[in-house]
Parts: sequence; C-alpha cells; structure tokens
Amino acid sequence: MGKYEDVFQRSIQDPAGFWGEAAQAITWDKKWDKVLDDSKKPFYRWFTGGEMNTCFNAVDRHVNSGRGDQTAIIYDSPVTNTVQKFTYKELLDQVSRFAGVLKDSGVTKGTTVIIYMPMIPQAAIAMLACARLGAVHSVVFGGFAPHELAIRINDAKPRVMITASGALEGKKLLEYKPLLDKAIQEAEHKPEKCIIFQRQIVKAPLIAGRDFDWDELMAKAKPVGCTPVKATDPLYILYTSGTTGKPKGVVRDNGGHAVALCWSMENIYGVKPGDVYWAASDVGWVVGHSYIVYAPLLAGCTTVLYEGKPVGTPDAGAFWRVISQHGVKVMFTAPTAFRAIKKEDPNGEFIKKYDLSGFKYLFLAGERLDPDTYHWASKLLKKPVIDHWWQTETGWPITANCMGIEAFPIKPGSSTKPVPGYNVQILDTNGKQAGPKETGLVTIKLPLPPGTLPTLWQADDRFLESYLKVYPGYYFTSDGGYVDEDGYVYIMGRVDDVINVAGHRLSTGEMEEVVSTHQDVAECAVIGVHDILKGQVPLGLCVLKAGVTKSEEEIRKELSSMIRNTIGAIASYKETCVVKRLPKTRSGKILRGTMRKIADSEPYVAPSTIDDPVTLGEIEDALKKVGYAK
Repeated sequence: MGKYEDVFQRSIQDPAGFWGEAAQAITWDKKWDKVLDDSKKPFYRWFTGGEMNTCFNAVDRHVNSGRGDQTAIIYDSPVTNTVQKFTYKELLDQVSRFAGVLKDSGVTKGTTVIIYMPMIPQAAIAMLACARLGAVHSVVFGGFAPHELAIRINDAKPRVMITASGALEGKKLLEYKPLLDKAIQEAEHKPEKCIIFQRQIVKAPLIAGRDFDWDELMAKAKPVGCTPVKATDPLYILYTSGTTGKPKGVVRDNGGHAVALCWSMENIYGVKPGDVYWAASDVGWVVGHSYIVYAPLLAGCTTVLYEGKPVGTPDAGAFWRVISQHGVKVMFTAPTAFRAIKKEDPNGEFIKKYDLSGFKYLFLAGERLDPDTYHWASKLLKKPVIDHWWQTETGWPITANCMGIEAFPIKPGSSTKPVPGYNVQILDTNGKQAGPKETGLVTIKLPLPPGTLPTLWQADDRFLESYLKVYPGYYFTSDGGYVDEDGYVYIMGRVDDVINVAGHRLSTGEMEEVVSTHQDVAECAVIGVHDILKGQVPLGLCVLKAGVTKSEEEIRKELSSMIRNTIGAIASYKETCVVKRLPKTRSGKILRGTMRKIADSEPYVAPSTIDDPVTLGEIEDALKKVGYAK
C-alpha cells in the first residue's frame, strides 16, 4: 500500500481517530467530548462538546506564537492600482477593532450579519470580526441584484449589514448603496444598522440613524477578544441558489471547518506556514470563504486577495504578474479563467515576461477541466496542473491529487482520487454500486467528513430531501461520473447534462471534451436541444481563438466529424453555433441550462449570478441564425 492508500483507508475505517489527530493542529478552549457524534443519524456532528474560536485560530494564534510580522494578506487590485499588505499583527488590530464596532452595534454570539462587499481587505476583516464574536456571517456576492439580496435578508434576518460604496467591474463603476437601499426597501426583515466602507472611487450617501461610516466607527472602536463557541455552532451561511423562491443556505460549523481546512492546506495543496497561496476567486463564493480567507490563515500562510480579472486588467498576463510579484507558490482558480487567457494569448507570450520559478502547482476547480485546457496550461507553465472537484456544500475538495500526501500521475479529464475522509461511491439508478468505468451517480457514503454542511439554515427537512433521501446512507452530489480501474474519479457534469438521443443516454460533458480539442476552439459548451424525431440532439456553442479565419461552416463540419470519429454517429452531433462569448456566472460556471431554454424557445429568467446579461441576447441572436430560439 502506498502512503495515500494508508492515509485514505484510515480516514474511512477510523474517522474519529483520524480527525481527532488532525484536530490537534488547532487551539481549543475546551476539548471535545466526542470526535464523531452519530447519535442523531443522518445528522452527524463533529467535535461535540468542544469549544474554540475560528478567528483566534486564524489570527491571534500566529501572533501569539511569534509570527506577527509575517504577511497575512496581500491585497492586489489592478483596477485601482493598489497593492497593500497586512501582517498578522496588523490584521489582528483591524479585526479586533472591527469586532468592537460590531459589538457596539448590538452584534453578539449567534447574531446574523450580512456582508455585501467587493474584493477588498475589509470583506475578510468583517468575516473574521464576526467569527471573533461568535456571530454568523452570510456573505452575499457584491453587486448581486437587489431582489436576490432581499431574499437573503429575509432568510438570514441580519441585525447588521456591512457593505462598501462600490466597485469597479473592469472599467465600469458599480455603486452598491442604491442596490442595498432597494433590497432593504423590498425585504420584510429590516436590519437595524448598515456599516458602509467608503472607497475613494465613489462616495455613498448615508441615511441618518441607519447608515454608519466604517472609518468613523473604527476611529473610536475598542478592540475586543475572542468569544469561545461550540464546535457545532454555525460560523457562516452561504446561499447556493435563489433565482426563484427560497434559497438554500448552506451552514458551516466552527470546529469541523477549522480542522478540515487547516488539514487540507498541507495535505492537498502542499503548502506550509509562511508560503504564499492564491485563490483567484471572490469572497462571495465558497472558494473565497474556504481558500481566500479561512484556510490560508488557519494554516499560517500568506493569502492573496485579488481585485481584478484574468484578462483585461490590464492584459492576459495579469495572473503571471501576481504570481511573480508576490512569490505565489500555489494558485487555485477556475478553468474558465484559463480558457479566457488561452483565448487572448494562445501561444502564452505573456508567460515569458515573468519569473515563475517559485511557482509550484496550479489547482483548478469550479468547472470541469477539459483536457485541451489542461494540456495548454501544462505545456506552457511546465508545472503540475491539478484538477480537483468539490461543491459549495462540502466546503473543501472531495477528489484531488493530494500533493502533500502522495502525488499521482495526472490523467487529463480526471480529478484523480477521493480525498481522505470522502468515501466516494458510484451508484446506478437502483442504488447498486457501479463497476469500473461504469457511468453512474456520484455519491459519498455517510458520514461526510468535518467541514462539510451539517444541514441547511433552518431547513433540516430540505437538507434531507435535497441530499440524503435520494439514496439513504449516502450524500447525493447531483453529479454523474465513473471510477476507472486505478481508482481515478471522472466527473462528467451535473446529472441533467446527460441527454437522451433516440433512447441513448449520452454525456454532453464527453462531447465537450472532444470539441475543446479542436485547434481553433478556445472555449465551448454542448447542450441538448429538443428534436421532434430523436427527442434531443446535441448542439455545440463555441468561442474561437483570436486570429482564426476559417468559416463557421468549416468549423461545423470539422467538429461533426471529430464527434463522429470519437463517440460515433449515434451522438447525432451536426450543429455548431460560433459565439463571441459564453454566458457565465460570476464564479465562472457556464449557464448551460439557460442556453438550453433559449434554444428550445422556453421562457427563462436571467440568473442573478450572471456575469454579463448582454451575453444572453448575443446567444439568442446566434441561435436564431442556425434555426433555434424561434
């Protein structure tokens, strides 16, 4: 047995022993009574009886151990031409004083607070200050539509809202205050106070008695210490949906979250205290919670908080500049970011301008990493490019190539093997285990490891219905996939990405994999569209690389031939639509479901998470040209 196999088997056969050992890495105010509490199955809890504080473990602990002068946060904002660094000591000062502000505003242990902010250090400071007091924060992506914010206000019922005056989306100024005012006006629940961080790019008018200036409150605030909380007390709520009806509020607890994230930094990402780690995401998403704010700080690393884009701020060399300038050892972002870079700079000319000698690994997640993007990044960077897979619900990776345990050979298209703690099983529709290379439904045998969602916010029944009742004894991921003969996991996409062509179930993910290997394609999506004869047929939407001169008809014929040769005529892939860009959420997920509705002329609502609503109109126009979206 290899090292990974030993570690993995121990985590599955003796979870209490395994995670009890991992928990020694953080500081406890009171040791737990039980590592794994299974007294209320299927609601498992970790470290019951234990008491600790997440903020103490992320900030104070490092100052107390003599590492206060180490940089904790590097704020890099090409949109405002700002680079600002905070040592752990400086971060402690800011967080403890802002916790004092919140305390004076009536925030105590268990109080909910909504944070609606751009990618600025104050967002992380606000999160940590809530954790310091034992308050429950809910970060809502900055610039979210007022209606979506109102839904979350009604569900979380915050006493205090924290926001900033605005943000720059590329070159466009987005004012947050009018959005906040409109949301509060619409919401039935009314927050008592709003704390506004005024940015130099725009000043927000304040409503007397309700709105307060961040800097003015900080000037007179007294620092406060950490409030011990139960390991099972909630740290935060993160909403995963809510375009219609009630959103799902994923709950994260304090103890299991701190233990799992701290463990993941060295064991999955191969980083140690003092290393510079960069997750190029946003604090509004789970990646931002886990790997911009909490995990790097819990592990004593330096984290990069980047306010910019992979391209256009100012160019396709933005990521390489950050890695080179700040000595980034490990980076984590979404494949869609790399596809954007690949489109703008297909030959990697910008990479040659920067010193990336200290850069060790690139981790990608959020969208399936197509083999073409993997090969492109791997060839140009000459560093391991590692696909890994997880969800908002799990809070940290389910499958990965664990670089701190044992590095496996990379298989393009696979996110490698289950991370210790996750007993991944592929089941067929009858709940029976699938054999090697048999595609089925990806599930995780209970109990889930620490750090994953214990339930949904004030919705235990919905938690059971959504995740645990589909296959009793298992967590249902809603993804399809398979495991090969070497134990490598292949995630083929959401279960609804499987289309039925004349009675044959085919994976659009598999087709995307083929389309993405075409030399002229920068990015693609394959969706199933309605067909009178066959039920559904695949339709490809492609963004071409810069400088391609071939006609759309040539591209269409070449792709149809490639699918026929790789998957077979059974796939019935005949139509390709060339578009300028694909519609995505701000976290980089392609809106396949929305495009499917547009193509089939069904009514649709532009999701609140969309990066740019204009793209949907462009998609509709392009689809009309090829006979869809009538």
